[in-house]
Amino acid sequence: MSRLSVIKPEEATGQAQELFATIKKKIGRVPNAYLTIASHSPAALATMLGADGVLAAGELVTADVEAIKLTVSELAGCDYCVASHTIVGKLAGLSADEMRQIRSGLPTGDGQRDALVRFVRKVTTTSGTVPQTDLTELLQAGYSEKQVIEAILAIADITFTNLVNRVNDTTLDFPKAPAVA
Repeated sequence: MSRLSVIKPEEATGQAQELFATIKKKIGRVPNAYLTIASHSPAALATMLGADGVLAAGELVTADVEAIKLTVSELAGCDYCVASHTIVGKLAGLSADEMRQIRSGLPTGDGQRDALVRFVRKVTTTSGTVPQTDLTELLQAGYSEKQVIEAILAIADITFTNLVNRVNDTTLDFPKAPAVA
């Protein structure tokens, strides 16, 4: 059960009202995570959605962005983001098996995406400078330096949402994602 208070979308004013209207128009409703964030900081939600917009207009394909978000969310133990990005991942063309493999850190058979997932796992689970060999592997897999920066933005973007949901224990309003081994 969610721990932080939320406003109802129809009671929102100002920037929160504008954000909720845009989200509702785009996906038909305002998910609980967005309600929580904008209830306390509409500017934070606007920043997060702005990052999503940068990623959507960037060079990474949507399936790669979703692979990043699923990887980070699984590692963080954010059931809310795993559930929501399982749905978005499917819409982006990822199969249920691919998403299970991505979440588990197992090869999917797509060498380029597998290199991306390995890189994301390394960046997310270690501290200090990432070894040159990890960056080189990602670049040799076919990603550009711009895509490396976009991947790091995707990591930062989903990490914020993961943290909000883990602190809030945000109530799932998506179907629970299947467990992985």
